[in-house]
Amino acid sequence: MPSLQQPASPILLQPQPRLILGSSSKYRKELLSRLQIPFDIMVPDIDEAPHPGESPEATALRLALEKARAVALTAPNALVIGSDQVATLDGEQIGKPGNHQNALKQLQKMRGRCVIFHTALCLWDGRKNQPEEAAQVENIQTFVTFRDLPDAELDAYLRIEQPYDCAGSAKNEGLGIAILERVESTDPTALTGLPLIALTSMLRRAALPFFTK
Repeated sequence: MPSLQQPASPILLQPQPRLILGSSSKYRKELLSRLQIPFDIMVPDIDEAPHPGESPEATALRLALEKARAVALTAPNALVIGSDQVATLDGEQIGKPGNHQNALKQLQKMRGRCVIFHTALCLWDGRKNQPEEAAQVENIQTFVTFRDLPDAELDAYLRIEQPYDCAGSAKNEGLGIAILERVESTDPTALTGLPLIALTSMLRRAALPFFTK
């Protein structure tokens, strides 16, 4: 009597996790869009002030983690991206200027100098049970040397581009590149706010597929 073969069990594919960018930044949104992976945006509500005595690198890493974790609490099982950037000169943090006068003071202080930009990244995997397993974190340093330009040029640049929402008062992806002399980094998009080389490595470790049909 011929044996009856059992039908092969179907291969159960794991559903692709929801990807969320925990940021209100239009620059990070544009950068993440380059990966051509569907994602949502949620804005975390956290206090972004540095802690007393906290190093710039520690501030950036802590805030990236807190942003991702805050969003993850409202989106179970999702992959959440948190990022934060802190610029430093001589160990002093340089924040977003907010207005023309503050931006001009920043550029005057930084001209001819090398400024370190700490761009911290966190990918929080909500499918993990333990926080130490859920979070991947990394800090990317970018060393930016500003041109030694006169006040009139700095003032003219600011009036054209108005980069008052950018730490360091310059948009390197725009006209601000003209006031920079040198940019050194292992991750070319880190300076704009989202290090994509580091992020794609994290997403691969989280088993998020790339180049699928």
